[in-house]
Amino acid sequence: MTAYVYETIPQKPGQKPRYFEFKQSMSDAPLTKHPKTGEPIRRVVLGGYGVLKSTSSAPKNSGAEGGCCCGPSGCSD
Repeated sequence: MTAYVYETIPQKPGQKPRYFEFKQSMSDAPLTKHPKTGEPIRRVVLGGYGVLKSTSSAPKNSGAEGGCCCGPSGCSD
């Protein structure tokens, strides 16, 4: 079982979403309503492994396929 992060979908202006985790199988469809309150919810897609950097300090694309910063000899820091 995997723990997925969900957020409530605000229904009123100024209302903030609430976040929670819910364990379910990877083959289960994402939930659309909170299991206890029935509020509309959506699954939050989290970034995988990695660190985000601002574009001003990120390395330039070396021309590798896919737009990453890796060149033929590997990735640079």
